[in-house]
Amino acid sequence: MTKRTKKTSTTIEKKSTKEKKQPQPSSMQELLKKQSFKPPKKGEEIEVKIISISKRHLFFDMGWKSHAVLGEVETKELTTYLPYLKVGDKIKVKVVVEESREGFPVVSMKKFFEKGKWEILELKQKNEEQIEVVAGDYGRGGVFIEFVGIRGVIPKIQLTEEYINNPEKIKGQKIKVKVLEVDQKKNRLVVSQRAATLGISYKKMQEKFDKIKVGEKHKATVIGFSEFGVFCEIDKIIEGLIHISEISWEKVTDPTQYAKIGDVIDVIVTEKNKTNLKLNLSIKKFMPDPWEKIEKKYPKDKEIEGTIIRKEKYGYIVKFEPGVEGLLHISKLTDNKELKNGEKIKLFIEKVDAQNRRMSLIPVIHDKPVSYR
Repeated sequence: MTKRTKKTSTTIEKKSTKEKKQPQPSSMQELLKKQSFKPPKKGEEIEVKIISISKRHLFFDMGWKSHAVLGEVETKELTTYLPYLKVGDKIKVKVVVEESREGFPVVSMKKFFEKGKWEILELKQKNEEQIEVVAGDYGRGGVFIEFVGIRGVIPKIQLTEEYINNPEKIKGQKIKVKVLEVDQKKNRLVVSQRAATLGISYKKMQEKFDKIKVGEKHKATVIGFSEFGVFCEIDKIIEGLIHISEISWEKVTDPTQYAKIGDVIDVIVTEKNKTNLKLNLSIKKFMPDPWEKIEKKYPKDKEIEGTIIRKEKYGYIVKFEPGVEGLLHISKLTDNKELKNGEKIKLFIEKVDAQNRRMSLIPVIHDKPVSYR
């Protein structure tokens, strides 16, 4: 064998050996098996990187032969989140279509959006920025609103003067509000139209709120009413409520009979709600409690004149002075005479329960009944 033949033979052997070490794939499946990244599967959650973003589309690099695109329905929500997304961000998405007609895998950011909504609200609260919401129905808790799927409420006291006494009129309107409280775990969102309209600073409100002490006397301005009390504000920034039970020692059914909007009244702080920076106030505490020395003023067997103020199924309620009422039980009446509201009647004090603020009565007759003790 010549030297040239030997050299050619050696070259062929090397090529043959090299080809055996790197066999060519015979199908697409074998090619896919050799790749480090497997094609996306429907329902799979993967991490992707944002490579292009606008109001109408969002493209992701998922390490595959083609880029992924956000589903059309979710793209409509992008405007809300654009300030919080940027090219290069890595996020988790879920594959909903492995390959669309255009050749792109389609993914969902639903989980990100759900979390992102709350993060946006927390950031808005921290920076004291406004958000736009649509006012819904008015219920006991206030005016209901919605922010990208999250339901919240504007407490009645957080409405502007235009709506605080007519909250139903705000329904359907787009309004600016500030976030007062946001808690994803409790699914709780509380906002204020008043703070947004008047430019009230949460930080300043917090500072003034912290300085107020329980038991202090303050001047408060009446800003509205509800069936359960009077809304006030202190220092034009701190909101408070005089509950209907704290207006007077006597029973109050209509708070508007005791004040009008714009009145400046004296109040005592009874409680501070640190969660929403609200105060519980009282005006009746400026007056002595008529039940403190009730047993001395209304001793057992004392004859006294009172006024019938209402009839209950178990008897008549008799008023002696503001905050002091007693019950004339129907079983104590010796005849079937109907008593009328406003009618004066003489009675004996049968029993006084100062702790429970109750007084039982018996009508004055010429002879006390045998059953009376």
